[in-house]
Amino acid sequence: MEENGCTTRDREEQEEALVALIEHRTREVKNLRQRISYYKSQLEEAEKRLEDSESKLARIRGQTNAVSSKSSLDDRIKTVKTERRSSSPIDRNEGSSKNQYQSKPELIIPAVTPKISPPILLPRSSANASISSSSEAIASVHTPSIHGSGSRVKSDKSHRLSSEQQNIEIKDKGTKRKFEQKEHKELIPLIRMSSSPNLVHCQTSNHISSQHKRKLRSIALCPVNDQLFVTSALDGVVNLWQVQSRGSGASLLSTTNCISQKQRRWPEDIAWHPEGNSLFSVYSADGGDSQLSVTNLNKGQGGERVKFLDNKPHVKGIINGIVFMPWENTCFVTGGSDHAVILWSEQDGENKWKPKALHRNLHSSAVMGVAGMQQKQIVLSAGADKRIFGFDVRVGRADFKHQIDSKCMSVMPNPCDFNLFMVQTGTPEKQLRLFDIRLRQTELHSFGWKQESSESQSALINQAWSPDGLYITSGSADPVIHIFDIRYNAHRPSQSIRAHQKRVFKAMWLQSIPLLISISSDLNIGLHKVS
Repeated sequence: MEENGCTTRDREEQEEALVALIEHRTREVKNLRQRISYYKSQLEEAEKRLEDSESKLARIRGQTNAVSSKSSLDDRIKTVKTERRSSSPIDRNEGSSKNQYQSKPELIIPAVTPKISPPILLPRSSANASISSSSEAIASVHTPSIHGSGSRVKSDKSHRLSSEQQNIEIKDKGTKRKFEQKEHKELIPLIRMSSSPNLVHCQTSNHISSQHKRKLRSIALCPVNDQLFVTSALDGVVNLWQVQSRGSGASLLSTTNCISQKQRRWPEDIAWHPEGNSLFSVYSADGGDSQLSVTNLNKGQGGERVKFLDNKPHVKGIINGIVFMPWENTCFVTGGSDHAVILWSEQDGENKWKPKALHRNLHSSAVMGVAGMQQKQIVLSAGADKRIFGFDVRVGRADFKHQIDSKCMSVMPNPCDFNLFMVQTGTPEKQLRLFDIRLRQTELHSFGWKQESSESQSALINQAWSPDGLYITSGSADPVIHIFDIRYNAHRPSQSIRAHQKRVFKAMWLQSIPLLISISSDLNIGLHKVS
């Protein structure tokens, strides 16, 4: 009887194990089929867009010379097909070793007429420390090669370029910026669809001195050439850098003192103008101090290089964030500790901006982060009052509101899926939350990290999306960069890279080359080559 009992129990255990295994593999097959269906639909849409672009180009060229246009178009199509590469700096190796494959999104191919207008021109110095020409600057936005890699500028202060050599000149000044509509991609169906992470391989890391005397505060990439970036710090200085030697180093191009006029405060946040020719910095509304400055990169180091705007729409406290809206009409939004969200619209004339309060009373505490959505004129704001608002600028009222369980410290839309956005919160191990703008009070996923050095969540720790919209990098109170794959169904980082000696504030992805740039309280800039 015992033998029969043991046999029966063994058989039942085997059956239960097989049932569980079948359920697991059924889910795995279902997930893979959904992915195949998704990528097939994406391929069909991409082919339709390609055909549409080809037909438009053929019609335009056909007006002058139909025969030569046909030949040129065929050559261009062949070039595109042979040179197409991933715009993401990473390879994605899917779960099982038996089913490894690489999925690479389309590279943005430069059009016949460059869409970036006006391009920036970095003049060549007389000391053989030449920097990229305007044509090189345009190409570097889309291609993985760095031009002028041998033109390293010595970062030592005694060997810096003169102010005349540091200037950034604008070609075709006065030409209105051509608005480039980005392509929408459906990424929300992929969230939490994988049981294993897709790893980013950090090949090498290099560190250079930030040249700042106090702790770094922020980093921003140039919108027309992401091999140019700026850093700011508590010393009030904004440094302009250029990536060199395919990410092995960076050259300091210029240094600008951006201290506010009255209280001598440092920039709390910085943003590039969409044309890439100027920088906007925000400060504080206390003591009647200047709230916003514009650094004109065309001008030398004299008093005219930094101009402080007269308008002071915020009524008190720190102005926590500034960001340009991804819309055709040039404008930006600021959010402050006075609970206000202010929209600044460009007026006729140089550095003429008109502020308008979108709302002052929706939040009951400080507005910590602001952002703009691509597909609609909706301004997102995240506050320390645990509220997230989407404000419709066209109708002048809130389109939606999320109330969550923790204070919010920043908000960041996905670069590819225009319905997806991320909010940083103060909850340990659930710092990052994903939301769909179409769903009310619905959290798609949450993930985060456990801090070893501190329990408090700093608003100075920030995140960045990868160019393909599938990964998020985050700084940390620890000396590591956390990386999250939105397809991974876990709540922890897909991986963590030890990057600095002290806390990491932010790590940003370049589109033009496979590189992460990070800033840290150790006063260094990290350059991390990834694949």
